Amino acid sequence: MSTTLFDQSNITWYQIEGFDHVWYHVCHVDEDNKILDVLFKFAAQQKIVPHRHHADYHTLVLQGELRIYEPDGTLKEVRPVGSYVGNPGGGPPHTEGGGEVDAIVLFSNRGIEGPIYEILDEKLDSVMTFGLEEFKGLWAAQEPAPPTRV
Repeated sequence: MSTTLFDQSNITWYQIEGFDHVWYHVCHVDEDNKILDVLFKFAAQQKIVPHRHHADYHTLVLQGELRIYEPDGTLKEVRPVGSYVGNPGGGPPHTEGGGEVDAIVLFSNRGIEGPIYEILDEKLDSVMTFGLEEFKGLWAAQEPAPPTRV
């Protein structure tokens, strides 16, 4: 099966030390409206750290498929390219990863009050959180975006 890949030529990917198999690009932080839009790239055939979403969010899969796993590694859900899904915050812990190719997914987090993501260890104990302030810092540290082409 042939798959068209998402054109990433104008996206600079960043990685947080200690977070394997996932890269990010903050698109926008809107503190007034409590919205964070961020692209994540999940490595093919890999899983990221266990985590929990605390803010309501919508995902749009732009490339590949997003695979969602239970904490024990059991495949829970597969979201193919083009899938647009909304979920409330506060769901159960899980891991995510790419399918046969790297998955590129837009996450739009909305109505943020407090943490957006809670990072967990292998025992599902909380080790850190990321909120608007942390993403604001990541966004500020990114290279300036390329000019818009018309």
